[in-house]
Amino acid sequence: MDLGSRDAFASMGTLGIEEEFYIADADGRPTSGTDDLVYGRDPPSEVPEGFDHELFQCTIEAQTPRIEDPANAADALATVREALVDHAAADGYRIAAAGLHPAAKWRELDHVEKPRYQAQLDRIQYPQHRNTTAGLHVHVGVDDADKAVQIANRLRWHSPVLLALSANSPFWNGFDTGLASARAKVFENLPNTGIPSAFDDFDAFQRYERRMVEQGSIDDRGELWFDVRPHTGHGTVEVRAPDAQRDPAVTLALAEYVHALVVDYAERYADGESPPSLRRELLDENKWRAIRHGHDASFITRDGEDTAPLGEVVDDECDRLGIDGIRDVYAAESGSQRQRRLREEDGLDALCDDLVLSP
Repeated sequence: MDLGSRDAFASMGTLGIEEEFYIADADGRPTSGTDDLVYGRDPPSEVPEGFDHELFQCTIEAQTPRIEDPANAADALATVREALVDHAAADGYRIAAAGLHPAAKWRELDHVEKPRYQAQLDRIQYPQHRNTTAGLHVHVGVDDADKAVQIANRLRWHSPVLLALSANSPFWNGFDTGLASARAKVFENLPNTGIPSAFDDFDAFQRYERRMVEQGSIDDRGELWFDVRPHTGHGTVEVRAPDAQRDPAVTLALAEYVHALVVDYAERYADGESPPSLRRELLDENKWRAIRHGHDASFITRDGEDTAPLGEVVDDECDRLGIDGIRDVYAAESGSQRQRRLREEDGLDALCDDLVLSP
């Protein structure tokens, strides 16, 4: 049983981006194409390891290789996305991106037959049966296991900020939820999700991870689906909070922010800085604010003494970390706002077409 180890944490500052997408038909509606695109023929040469399943036959995951220099992230992401779009087009499919597809009705969509997912369906039942979500996961390499755990602890405050910036799922099962990110709420119905508790060190995290596997709560460490976690196989800190994005510029801006945070907190760890500690319940409150309000959210500050609107948080973070991407994301119409506007102005067909990635 592979449970990961300290030895995995050997490289600092590498980057990896995983994106979950919807396989769509000619009208941009979710359709069952995973078997064709994963098993039907050889993967494209640009992505030799191919693409992977998600829970439904209409969802697929694409991931960049490990990016040694984050300056190459845009090219790496474009290569994988273009390869996926072309690969799908060869079988008559299109690729769409959103946290939840507005036309996806889970009772009408087929699950994959892959044993891992069938085991999850059997164990979890209703919450997993309706999990038509699609997220964005960002990995940043960390060269020390204890450092990775402390960085993950600190990133818990930032996870709701990332979710608010990425909010791109107002519609669920055909109706408007009133939420900016319904995906986050649907996904939270699964076990081992949300913002985790802080861990004292790597040994504490590994004891928890091993206990969950050995006592049968999960089948493998990948089923700890928290918003942020040390990944004991890849040797990374993985942030899983954001909704999936149609616009690659948004994906890259969120990845830039995560990378900058990890590097900054690694330096603070080396300096022996004692981080502020906020109750998990207050972190959960921040996440709820992101789910409900998206770009209009305000957050309980890290010291717990005040609140700050997302725009103020973004400005402070960009100035502190020397980044700009999330400032552009915040200034633009959010994914949820865009989806609502398009559906109201032009209807569901136009919205579905808008979510499709360009060839």
